[in-house]
Amino acid sequence: MVNEQSEQLDAVFHALADPTRRAMLRNLAREPHSVSDLAAPFAMSLVAASKHIRVLERAGLVRRQITGRTHICHLDARPMHGGLEWMRHYEQYWHRSLDDLETLLRAEDAAAQKPAGSDRK
Repeated sequence: MVNEQSEQLDAVFHALADPTRRAMLRNLAREPHSVSDLAAPFAMSLVAASKHIRVLERAGLVRRQITGRTHICHLDARPMHGGLEWMRHYEQYWHRSLDDLETLLRAEDAAAQKPAGSDRK
């Protein structure tokens, strides 16, 4: 099960790593599109667009509905949840690190604002 989840997460991040595929997902978030509609903004062939769409399908981010010769693509954003959960785990790390940095900077500011000779008794 863990290996299957890891493979799914790898596929999602691989799909999202490409700016063309991210743009396709943005378009699909508005409404379903045919393969040719998805290809049009990029001046790419239908073959090239289909390769990108297959990557998105393998990641589970796109479902394709075939009616005759027309392939309509629909967004399925559910697999992105796994990537979001993975990033949230590391978000906690960054929050702790930034909190520690803030503490150090405040201590430096406080030390710099002490009048000279104030540490003498």
